[in-house]
Amino acid sequence: QVQLVESGGGSVQAGGSLRLSCAASNIYFSAYCIGWFRQAPGKEREGVALYETNGRTKYADFVKGRFTVSHDNAKNTLYLQMDSLQSEDTAMYFCAADRWRCELGDGQGYNYWGQGTQVTVSS
Repeated sequence: QVQLVESGGGSVQAGGSLRLSCAASNIYFSAYCIGWFRQAPGKEREGVALYETNGRTKYADFVKGRFTVSHDNAKNTLYLQMDSLQSEDTAMYFCAADRWRCELGDGQGYNYWGQGTQVTVSS
């Protein structure tokens, strides 16, 4: 059974950093696209970053230069390093995986989701 577990969220002041983790069970990064998505209260879910099966990464324009995706194959874990955080980054962050879908957007169609981790940035 595929399982995704996020961790690393918390509260931080604007300009600070957090590193989110997405620990995956029963999937392999070489076979599944992993995406980071977020949803703020009252707003639609939006794509933040992707880790494609070929190892490429893709970022939404609003996080380029601030967020970085990396992975640890030994731990089967994907990370989202978030620097220069802004109050607009406050949201619940989710990782999601799918064999066939690999795009930013609202995450519709991704087959597997974690429970999310809350990020709160105060100005």
